Amino acid sequence: MAQSAQLNASILKKVAMALSGIFLITFLALHVSLNFISILSEDVFNEASHFMGYNPLIQYVMQPVLAFGVIFHFVMGFVLTAQNSAARPIAYAKYNGAANASWSSRNMIISGLVILAFLGLHFYDFWFPEVTYKYIAGTAPDATRYYGELVHKFHDPIRTALYCVSFILLGFHLWHGFASSLQSVGMHNKYSRFLSKVGYWFAVVVPALFVIIALFHHFNN
Repeated sequence: MAQSAQLNASILKKVAMALSGIFLITFLALHVSLNFISILSEDVFNEASHFMGYNPLIQYVMQPVLAFGVIFHFVMGFVLTAQNSAARPIAYAKYNGAANASWSSRNMIISGLVILAFLGLHFYDFWFPEVTYKYIAGTAPDATRYYGELVHKFHDPIRTALYCVSFILLGFHLWHGFASSLQSVGMHNKYSRFLSKVGYWFAVVVPALFVIIALFHHFNN
């Protein structure tokens, strides 16, 4: 009975982890779409960023939900990793990881930690200055400032390189995480193979677009 309850709790944790991952994947698609506009049009990027920066629904509802989703996903990832390690206290005498699983699936915790560090840098670069600008300094709204602030962050080659490496590791994380999330929520049907392919494309295209955005602003401004 206790083992059954423990199994059910483990399954619920994996499902919750998967749902938070799908939620964050949706956010990534929106985020890269907005950022890519900065390559196409400075004015449109400023307008879109200003709208999102001062829209009450986005600022006071969606942004806190997003913050909770990020924290929940990483905490649950650490919990499940610790749980899996505890379930196998005795290491295998011989284990060829590369023959049984991809690098991305075997190193989700490593790529996750790098992404967590990247989020810290991203908050330092964009979120904290935004909070200071609007709520601490109380500066009057300026709908033309966003493009310049974005470009300024990519002047430094070291910072640009850090962003690019983080995006590449994000791709590895998504390569396994997208398909794993779909599997955890029970998407085993005739569309599962198609959805898995969509996940692999997403894991390549979205991080690649982030890298292109960073390099474009580094070399062109």
